[in-house]
Amino acid sequence: MAGRRGNVNVGGRGHIDSGKTARARALSTTASTAAFDKQPQSRERGITLDLGFSCFVVPLPGAEPGTGDTQLQVTLVDCPGHASLIRTIIGGAQIIDLMMLVIDVTKGMQTQSAECLVIGQIACQKLVVVLNKIDLLAEGKRQAAIDKMTKKMQKTLENTKFRGAPIIPVAAKPGGPEAPETEAPQGISELIELLKSQISIPARDPSGPFLMSVDHCFSIKGQGTVMTGTILSGTISLGDSVEIPALKVVKKVKSMQMFHTPVTSATQGDRLGICVTQFDPKLLERGLVCAPESLHTIHAALISVEKIPYFRGLLQTKAKFHITVGHETVMGRMLFFSPAPDNFDLEPTLDSFDLSREYLFQEQYLCKDSMPTATEGGDEVDRKADDTPGGQCPRQQWALVEFEKPVTCPQLCLVIGSRLDADIHTNTCRLAFHGVLLQGLEDKNYTESFLPALRVYKLKHKHGLVERVMDDYSVIGRSLFKKETNIQLFVGLKVQLSTGEQGIIDSAFGQSGKFKIHIPGGLSPESKKILTPTLKKRNRAGRGETTKQEEGTERPEPMQPVTLSLSFKRYVFDTQKRMVQTP
Repeated sequence: MAGRRGNVNVGGRGHIDSGKTARARALSTTASTAAFDKQPQSRERGITLDLGFSCFVVPLPGAEPGTGDTQLQVTLVDCPGHASLIRTIIGGAQIIDLMMLVIDVTKGMQTQSAECLVIGQIACQKLVVVLNKIDLLAEGKRQAAIDKMTKKMQKTLENTKFRGAPIIPVAAKPGGPEAPETEAPQGISELIELLKSQISIPARDPSGPFLMSVDHCFSIKGQGTVMTGTILSGTISLGDSVEIPALKVVKKVKSMQMFHTPVTSATQGDRLGICVTQFDPKLLERGLVCAPESLHTIHAALISVEKIPYFRGLLQTKAKFHITVGHETVMGRMLFFSPAPDNFDLEPTLDSFDLSREYLFQEQYLCKDSMPTATEGGDEVDRKADDTPGGQCPRQQWALVEFEKPVTCPQLCLVIGSRLDADIHTNTCRLAFHGVLLQGLEDKNYTESFLPALRVYKLKHKHGLVERVMDDYSVIGRSLFKKETNIQLFVGLKVQLSTGEQGIIDSAFGQSGKFKIHIPGGLSPESKKILTPTLKKRNRAGRGETTKQEEGTERPEPMQPVTLSLSFKRYVFDTQKRMVQTP
């Protein structure tokens, strides 16, 4: 190998049968053990079922011999396009430096093309659109059809981060899959030149613990078990020990290859095959391999959350989503929360979570088209829309994700939430949200050991009436609690009278949910006047008959109703369920 090769990963994505694998085959000079649908199932079904890897090498633009990297290895990651394989596509997204969105020029954007574009916006910084199968266009109308589809794609990209991305027409496999190999691909050399102009070598950091995303695992007779993948961080050398954290197994590296070329070391961004001995490949289809004891298995996580605008459903607390972290996809139950209302405008923090702050519980992720209200047990409780400042949405929101089974992943990794159980034949986006894993919870008993320290609260509001005055410093209230409520739990909490006085709940009064309120500052003369009852005759009659109660019975009533309001916080994870009021 002349000089050292820099490596960049280019992902091919698009709808099923748009020609992604044919395009990868046409570009590649070297194939990995998992390239071009080598799996028997892929050949049998005629579709890509897993990630495929191949590469080609070009001179590194501007490089001079003897100055380090002199060649650029472009690793092509061929992703499946079938709707049911979206897990694999999402997993592959996290190792991509540049994305090629492959479009069948005769069909345009299709459902999975759109989902791949959404994933690209989350995980990739650069995009090239490849209009494939131009050989299927009538020769006389070919250029007009290409121009028309180019304009459509430009319009599609207009409102994305990829606005103005280059669009290039090719025919990766003229005549289709059954055509003879003598048919030369069209536009491939131009595509290579375009890729060279678009690719920027990502800054690779050899420091930090070794971490590799493994996408294939297989055995070679007489050699051992090979794990192939992409290095996410750190460096690896021959003889180093690596851990498969999901299995708690440590193995020594016997040999390493990059696309059939033996190497003695590899660093972040490289595509690598690691050979170890005495390990059953069936135990690891895909996952992570790392420096020993550098990764931990978690049962839940705190993540930042951003809703994907194309997802039509609501992101609701207690709902379950498919959560993808790395190559793992598991079910997870969500609990959404936001900053306290006074902090809605705070600058987002994307690399840590502050446990010293308080957070406001949300029934669902807040966005402009969903400002929820909630009730509980008949009483008016929880946050109403007017608790959010001016009905605005916070700049950052979070969620607690509780996984149905433990996952192994690094801190600050990409998280994608989806509804993969949705009907794949409907034209809807199944990708719901994305975010960053800010803190993993390793303790299996995290509900007791960690969650009480997470200060997420609900705002509760209750409303009642003053029934009557007992003396200048006491009134009786009603309609704030149900008959069966244990009023003793609320003793000492402050209530606000609509006449302006502040009172303190003193005790229950009788058995019907009424209660006594102490007014420390006493009732004002105006309030006493409002609360002074007048004598009013009550005469009920039904169907022309007098009731059993005698006519002329008099009942005292206040001149006008005086309302009571009780507001307090209740922390979601407080085991004692205390009610807290701000001073």
